[in-house]
Amino acid sequence: MGGARAAGWVAAGLALGAGAGFCLYRLARGPRRSKRGLRSSESAEDLTNGSYDDILNAEQLQKLLYLLESTEDPVITERALVTLGNSAAFSGNQAIIRELGGIPVVGNKINSPNHSIKEKALNALNNLSVNVENQVKIKVFVHQVCEDVMSGPLDSAVQLAGLRLLTNMTVTNEHQHMLSGYAADLFRVLLTGNGTTKVQVLKLLVNLSENPAMTEGLLTAQVDSSFLSLFDGHTAQEILLRVLTLFQNINNCLRRGGLLAIRPPLPTGSLFSLLYGEDCVQKMKALVYHHDVEVREKVLTVIPGF
Repeated sequence: MGGARAAGWVAAGLALGAGAGFCLYRLARGPRRSKRGLRSSESAEDLTNGSYDDILNAEQLQKLLYLLESTEDPVITERALVTLGNSAAFSGNQAIIRELGGIPVVGNKINSPNHSIKEKALNALNNLSVNVENQVKIKVFVHQVCEDVMSGPLDSAVQLAGLRLLTNMTVTNEHQHMLSGYAADLFRVLLTGNGTTKVQVLKLLVNLSENPAMTEGLLTAQVDSSFLSLFDGHTAQEILLRVLTLFQNINNCLRRGGLLAIRPPLPTGSLFSLLYGEDCVQKMKALVYHHDVEVREKVLTVIPGF
């Protein structure tokens, strides 16, 4: 399943949260002009000032990476990361930056105490992670990103950038196991974050829930009972539909493993006990009459699992 999903994902060119932002970036910059070489009067810093309109070539990208490695100026560092991140919105540059050894250079900046630099580094890695080969290089930073997401300021730009990167890294099953110890923390962030954070965490959890190898870790995670409030008819549709999809995926994984009918009891407070408890049953029955057709249809796919 992982290989097929990877092929489909790459073919479709999905950026999972990053792409839309960089489409706007490309529109804002206007139609690109023909490619040109780096003029003798242009330095790497010139390429970061926002006035350069062409797609950068390998020589220019190399100059930017050298600048990023050598400078201690936080303003220049941030500008270089933004330029590299924007360049990584183009598929050809994703491979070039990897081949130039640029992924560790960018990735090391997530350790910066400067939150703005950390965010820009995560954004650049997010664009680079659309390339499956790049993920092999990026995976060494996954644990650090997880720690930053779970312990960093709630609803911050850094947290959201980290969640977007983790979402990209879990589109296929290849690296999902690296998040196996963070399930309870993800549900904590889900329940305490604002609407934007909730949506991004749910995108990540939905990715994980599609993989049968992750099912046990999700179901045994200790989750606050307030999780059931997400199954309320007044919950925002984009959140409610993703919560229902999470439930549907878990049902499907249990069914494929022949465990749906057995469902052995798990400790009180686990996600399993919440999803398959009487309170959730009643909430799901009420959602059958939800005003939105898509919600009703999704509920009807989950209810047979009870």
